[in-house]
Amino acid sequence: MSDKKRKYEFDWNNTVGADMQVARPSLGPSTRVEVYRLFQFTLRDVLEQHYGTETADTLFREAGVIAGKSFFEKFLAGSKDVADLAGKVQDSFNKLGIGIFRVESAKNDNSHFIFTVDEDLDCSGLPDTSDVVCVYDEGFIQGILESFSGKGFDVREIDCWCTGSRTCRFEAKTA
Repeated sequence: MSDKKRKYEFDWNNTVGADMQVARPSLGPSTRVEVYRLFQFTLRDVLEQHYGTETADTLFREAGVIAGKSFFEKFLAGSKDVADLAGKVQDSFNKLGIGIFRVESAKNDNSHFIFTVDEDLDCSGLPDTSDVVCVYDEGFIQGILESFSGKGFDVREIDCWCTGSRTCRFEAKTA
C-alpha cells in the first residue's frame, strides 16, 4: 500500500461522530434495525460473492475490531477494572440499542470470558440457519477487550439466535 492517505480510513470524528444537530436536525441520530441490517447483509452478500464466505467473515471481524477499539476510546476509556468495564459496556449497549450485554463468566486472571448479548442488533429475530452470524460482534468485543487490557484476544460466537439459542454467546480467550 502506498503512503497516500486512504480514501476510506476510519476516523470517528469525520464519520460516526458528525454533529447530528447539523447533519440530521429533524431526524436525529436514530434509525431502524431494518436499515442497519439492510446495509450489513447486502454488504456481506457482495463480499461473499466476490471473495467467499471465509474472507467475508474475516473482513467483517476485522472491521469489528476497528469499531470496538474506537468505541472503547469514545465510551469506555478510563474503566478501572473488568467489573467497571463490564458495567460501562452494559450501559452503553443498552443506551445505544446494540443489545443487552452480560458477563456470564470470567476467569480470575481475565484470560477467559463468556459474554451474552440478548436482542442483538445483528441477528435477533432472524430465521434459524444453524450458523452463527455475528462475526462483526466478535471483532467488536475483541477490540474492546484488547483496548482495555493491552493483550491480544480471540473472540468467537458459540451460540447465536440463528442457531436456535435466542441469545448470542461469545467466548473470549487471550491469544
